[in-house]
Amino acid sequence: MASNTLQQRITNGEQPPLNIPPIPTKPISTTITKQGANRASAQRALRSLAIGIAVPFFLSMTTIFIFGSGTKYQAMSKPFWFPPVWLIHVSYLGSSILMGLAAWLVWADGGFHLQSKSNSLFFYIAQISLSIIWSPVVLVFGVAWMGLLLCLVHFGTLMACYMSFRNVNPFAKDLVKPCLAWVGYLTIVNSTLVSTGI
Repeated sequence: MASNTLQQRITNGEQPPLNIPPIPTKPISTTITKQGANRASAQRALRSLAIGIAVPFFLSMTTIFIFGSGTKYQAMSKPFWFPPVWLIHVSYLGSSILMGLAAWLVWADGGFHLQSKSNSLFFYIAQISLSIIWSPVVLVFGVAWMGLLLCLVHFGTLMACYMSFRNVNPFAKDLVKPCLAWVGYLTIVNSTLVSTGI
Protein backbone atom coordinates (compact mmCIF):
# COMPACT_ATOMS: atom_id res chain seq x y z
CA MET A 1 0.00 0.00 0.00
CA ALA A 2 2.77 2.41 0.93
CA SER A 3 4.72 1.41 -2.18
CA ASN A 4 1.68 2.14 -4.35
CA THR A 5 1.36 5.62 -2.83
CA LEU A 6 5.03 6.30 -3.46
CA GLN A 7 4.74 5.04 -7.03
CA GLN A 8 1.73 7.28 -7.62
CA ARG A 9 3.63 10.32 -6.33
CA ILE A 10 6.58 9.62 -8.58
CA THR A 11 4.40 9.11 -11.64
CA ASN A 12 2.46 12.31 -10.86
CA GLY A 13 5.77 14.25 -10.76
CA GLU A 14 5.84 14.72 -7.00
CA GLN A 15 9.12 14.23 -5.25
CA PRO A 16 9.20 11.96 -2.22
CA PRO A 17 9.86 13.93 0.96
CA LEU A 18 13.47 13.85 2.03
CA ASN A 19 14.61 14.65 5.54
CA ILE A 20 17.63 16.79 4.59
CA PRO A 21 18.29 19.74 6.89
CA PRO A 22 18.70 23.10 5.15
CA ILE A 23 22.29 24.27 4.62
CA PRO A 24 22.97 27.46 6.55
CA THR A 25 24.32 30.22 4.34
CA LYS A 26 25.92 33.48 5.30
CA PRO A 27 24.74 36.59 3.57
CA ILE A 28 27.15 37.57 0.80
CA SER A 29 27.36 41.16 2.02
CA THR A 30 28.64 40.05 5.45
CA THR A 31 31.42 37.95 3.87
CA ILE A 32 32.48 40.78 1.59
CA THR A 33 32.48 43.23 4.51
CA LYS A 34 34.70 40.93 6.60
CA GLN A 35 37.13 40.44 3.70
CA GLY A 36 37.32 44.20 3.18
CA ALA A 37 37.95 44.76 6.89
CA ASN A 38 40.69 42.10 6.92
CA ARG A 39 42.33 43.65 3.86
CA ALA A 40 42.21 47.13 5.41
CA SER A 41 43.65 45.77 8.67
CA ALA A 42 46.49 44.07 6.80
CA GLN A 43 47.25 47.27 4.89
CA ARG A 44 47.37 49.26 8.13
CA ALA A 45 49.72 46.69 9.67
CA LEU A 46 52.05 46.79 6.66
CA ARG A 47 52.02 50.58 6.66
CA SER A 48 52.89 50.76 10.36
CA LEU A 49 55.63 48.12 9.87
CA ALA A 50 57.12 50.14 7.01
CA ILE A 51 57.10 53.30 9.13
CA GLY A 52 58.55 51.47 12.16
CA ILE A 53 61.52 50.24 10.10
CA ALA A 54 61.92 53.25 7.79
CA VAL A 55 62.22 55.94 10.48
CA PRO A 56 65.28 54.51 12.32
CA PHE A 57 66.79 53.40 8.98
CA PHE A 58 66.38 56.90 7.54
CA LEU A 59 67.94 58.47 10.65
CA SER A 60 70.89 56.06 10.38
CA MET A 61 71.34 56.76 6.67
CA THR A 62 71.25 60.51 7.29
CA THR A 63 73.95 60.22 9.96
CA ILE A 64 76.11 58.07 7.67
CA PHE A 65 75.60 60.52 4.80
CA ILE A 66 76.57 63.54 6.92
CA PHE A 67 79.32 62.01 9.12
CA GLY A 68 80.18 58.86 7.17
CA SER A 69 83.73 59.67 6.14
CA GLY A 70 85.24 58.64 9.49
CA THR A 71 88.35 60.70 8.77
CA LYS A 72 89.84 60.57 12.29
CA TYR A 73 89.11 56.86 12.66
CA GLN A 74 90.62 55.98 9.27
CA ALA A 75 93.76 58.00 10.02
CA MET A 76 94.46 55.99 13.21
CA SER A 77 96.88 53.06 13.22
CA LYS A 78 94.57 50.35 14.52
CA PRO A 79 94.89 46.67 15.43
CA PHE A 80 93.72 44.16 12.79
CA TRP A 81 90.59 43.27 14.73
CA PHE A 82 89.20 46.80 14.63
CA PRO A 83 86.22 47.06 12.26
CA PRO A 84 86.62 49.07 9.06
CA VAL A 85 84.33 52.06 8.57
CA TRP A 86 82.18 50.30 5.96
CA LEU A 87 81.47 47.43 8.40
CA ILE A 88 80.50 49.91 11.11
CA HIS A 89 78.04 51.53 8.70
CA VAL A 90 76.53 48.24 7.51
CA SER A 91 76.14 46.99 11.08
CA TYR A 92 74.68 50.33 12.08
CA LEU A 93 72.00 50.04 9.37
CA GLY A 94 71.34 46.38 10.20
CA SER A 95 70.88 47.21 13.88
CA SER A 96 68.44 50.00 13.06
CA ILE A 97 66.35 47.58 10.96
CA LEU A 98 66.38 44.86 13.65
CA MET A 99 65.47 47.29 16.43
CA GLY A 100 62.75 48.89 14.29
CA LEU A 101 61.22 45.47 13.62
CA ALA A 102 61.50 44.48 17.29
CA ALA A 103 59.83 47.70 18.42
CA TRP A 104 57.04 47.20 15.86
CA LEU A 105 56.42 43.65 17.14
CA VAL A 106 56.14 44.99 20.69
CA TRP A 107 53.78 47.74 19.55
CA ALA A 108 51.64 45.25 17.56
CA ASP A 109 51.36 42.91 20.57
CA GLY A 110 49.82 45.46 22.86
CA GLY A 111 51.78 48.57 22.30
CA PHE A 112 54.21 50.53 24.34
CA HIS A 113 51.34 52.11 26.27
CA LEU A 114 50.85 48.80 28.11
CA GLN A 115 54.50 48.85 29.13
CA SER A 116 54.37 52.16 30.97
CA LYS A 117 55.93 50.73 34.10
CA SER A 118 58.93 49.33 32.25
CA ASN A 119 59.55 52.47 30.13
CA SER A 120 60.33 50.36 27.06
CA LEU A 121 59.44 53.19 24.65
CA PHE A 122 61.86 55.51 26.47
CA PHE A 123 64.66 52.92 26.25
CA TYR A 124 63.96 52.31 22.56
CA ILE A 125 64.17 56.02 21.73
CA ALA A 126 67.29 56.36 23.90
CA GLN A 127 69.11 53.55 22.13
CA ILE A 128 68.31 55.06 18.72
CA SER A 129 69.64 58.44 19.88
CA LEU A 130 72.82 56.93 21.33
CA SER A 131 73.57 54.96 18.16
CA ILE A 132 73.15 58.14 16.10
CA ILE A 133 75.46 60.18 18.34
CA TRP A 134 78.25 57.56 18.62
CA SER A 135 79.24 57.59 14.96
CA PRO A 136 80.24 61.26 14.62
CA VAL A 137 81.76 61.41 18.13
CA VAL A 138 84.21 58.56 17.52
CA LEU A 139 84.61 58.29 13.74
CA VAL A 140 84.73 61.99 12.85
CA PHE A 141 85.76 63.90 15.97
CA GLY A 142 87.87 61.11 17.53
CA VAL A 143 86.70 61.63 21.13
CA ALA A 144 87.24 58.06 22.31
CA TRP A 145 86.45 58.55 26.01
CA MET A 146 83.04 60.04 25.19
CA GLY A 147 82.46 57.25 22.69
CA LEU A 148 83.16 54.70 25.41
CA LEU A 149 80.67 56.39 27.72
CA LEU A 150 78.07 56.40 24.92
CA CYS A 151 78.73 52.70 24.22
CA LEU A 152 78.25 51.74 27.87
CA VAL A 153 74.97 53.67 28.14
CA HIS A 154 73.87 52.31 24.75
CA PHE A 155 74.53 48.75 25.90
CA GLY A 156 72.49 49.45 29.04
CA THR A 157 69.52 50.80 27.06
CA LEU A 158 69.64 47.81 24.71
CA MET A 159 69.65 45.47 27.71
CA ALA A 160 66.64 47.34 29.11
CA CYS A 161 64.88 46.94 25.73
CA TYR A 162 65.73 43.23 25.77
CA MET A 163 64.27 42.79 29.26
CA SER A 164 61.05 44.70 28.53
CA PHE A 165 60.53 43.29 25.01
CA ARG A 166 60.74 39.69 26.21
CA ASN A 167 57.67 40.23 28.39
CA VAL A 168 55.64 41.19 25.31
CA ASN A 169 57.04 39.26 22.33
CA PRO A 170 59.76 36.56 22.52
CA PHE A 171 60.78 37.07 18.88
CA ALA A 172 61.30 40.80 19.48
CA LYS A 173 63.65 39.91 22.33
CA ASP A 174 65.67 37.67 19.98
CA LEU A 175 66.03 40.50 17.46
CA VAL A 176 67.77 42.61 20.11
CA LYS A 177 70.51 39.99 20.72
CA PRO A 178 72.63 40.76 17.60
CA CYS A 179 72.43 44.47 18.44
CA LEU A 180 73.67 43.74 21.96
CA ALA A 181 76.56 41.71 20.55
CA TRP A 182 77.53 44.49 18.14
CA VAL A 183 77.45 47.24 20.77
CA GLY A 184 79.42 44.98 23.13
CA TYR A 185 82.08 44.61 20.43
CA LEU A 186 82.13 48.38 19.83
CA THR A 187 82.52 48.91 23.59
CA ILE A 188 85.66 46.72 23.57
CA VAL A 189 86.99 48.62 20.53
CA ASN A 190 86.26 51.93 22.22
CA SER A 191 87.87 50.91 25.51
CA THR A 192 91.00 49.88 23.57
CA LEU A 193 91.05 53.29 21.92
CA VAL A 194 90.88 54.96 25.33
CA SER A 195 93.45 52.73 27.08
CA THR A 196 96.05 52.80 24.29
CA GLY A 197 95.42 56.42 23.38
CA ILE A 198 95.41 55.62 19.67
